[in-house]
Amino acid sequence: MQNMHNGSPVGQPASSQAAPTTLSSAGGWLRLRRAITLMKPITWFAPAWALLCGAIASGALAWSLPALWLLLLGILMAGPVLCGLSQVINDFCDSEVDAINEPDRLIPSGQISMQDIQLIVLALLLLGSLLALALGRTVALLVGVGLLFAILYSMKPIRAKRNGWFGNTLVAFSYEGLAWLAGHAIFAPLAWTSPSVALAVLYSFGAHGIMTVNDFKSIAGDQQMGIRSIPVMYGKQRAAWMVVFTMAAAQLGVIALLVWWGSLIAAALIGVLLLIQLIPFVRFVRDPEHNAVFFNATAIMLYVWGMLVAAIGVAGLA
Repeated sequence: MQNMHNGSPVGQPASSQAAPTTLSSAGGWLRLRRAITLMKPITWFAPAWALLCGAIASGALAWSLPALWLLLLGILMAGPVLCGLSQVINDFCDSEVDAINEPDRLIPSGQISMQDIQLIVLALLLLGSLLALALGRTVALLVGVGLLFAILYSMKPIRAKRNGWFGNTLVAFSYEGLAWLAGHAIFAPLAWTSPSVALAVLYSFGAHGIMTVNDFKSIAGDQQMGIRSIPVMYGKQRAAWMVVFTMAAAQLGVIALLVWWGSLIAAALIGVLLLIQLIPFVRFVRDPEHNAVFFNATAIMLYVWGMLVAAIGVAGLA
């Protein structure tokens, strides 16, 4: 990730300098479309799903219109607004690496200016803050921590992304743990001894491995920019083993706790989901680069469904 430069598009290649098309000069629909593209809708699912799981795990989510309205506001806050904000910040700070790995992205290709990015960030920051305050003090505090994590991850001088252990930990706990806890806090007081908190921590730990999957596609650029991702530090094979280990260890921990708490059906279901994941685990370890898409569609999706099962399993314990 890199610094932005005032007054001109960031990372604009020479071929596009003659007539850049920024959001400021684009039509209304094109401007909106590019803003949404920069916010990466595909990434909104993870924190939105974690917030839903946290709400269910609270045991206080009533299927009434007021409760569903609060849930909808929480999902809007965690997914499109705050996750979208973190993606804009990340892309802004990461355009030098993207210029090597993915030069056609909006920022390195010069399609978005500094002013455009500032407007998007300010709008999302204001909306996210208002939603957090409306959902309660605890949610606002968690959102504040999440925003701090986003800044530490992306921006200099800290730029935690430069180290796969620190950077992926911040993202994993933001997308899974903080979102899960926020979902719980919307509907019930958040006691730190709650089973919901333990699940949030374990699934965040497993998500660290999931974050590493995304690093396999950018090894060349990361090496050039001095970013010590897990695959760069340990090589593709060892990094792949670390991915499957962290995901499996987290789920085994969840199963153990569910058995301890007496939620045997939920524990058994997650055990079955974990056994099915062994197939994509093996394929991924053999060839992580070429099996990343398959891994996302199978192992990670099964991991995500296990989160919902665990949340339902502890809902009656609250």
